[in-house]
Amino acid sequence: MSFGASERVNLPRIGNHPHLNETDRIYPMTESELENGNDKMVFIIIGRAFQQKGDEPFGIHIMLTAPDDDSAVREALNALAQEGYEEAELDQIGVMEGMPDEEPHASAYQGAMEGEVAIITL
Repeated sequence: MSFGASERVNLPRIGNHPHLNETDRIYPMTESELENGNDKMVFIIIGRAFQQKGDEPFGIHIMLTAPDDDSAVREALNALAQEGYEEAELDQIGVMEGMPDEEPHASAYQGAMEGEVAIITL
C-alpha cells in the first residue's frame, strides 16, 4: 500500500482539495469498472482531521458512494466541514471490493450504500 502526498485542506474551502492519482488507490478499478460508471462504488478515503487549527490530528476513514474520485473527495470534505472539522489531510483513496468483516467499517460500508457519508475516527 503506497500513500500519495497529502495536502492540508482548510475546510470548508472545497475547491482546494488534493487530486489523488490512480496509483494512490487501495483497490485499483478495472477498465470495465471505469467504463460502466457504476454509481454504487463505495470509496474509502484515509487521512487525518483537525477539530481546530493547531490541534493534534487524528486518523479518519471516510466511506461514501460517488460516481468518481473527485466527487468522493468533494463530498468527504463537505461532510467533514458540516461536522465542524476545520482542516483535513487526505492521503489515500480507494474503492472497496465488498463489505468489510469487522466493525466499525462494516456499519460504515452499509451506511455508505444507503447514501450516508460515514466518518470513522481512529
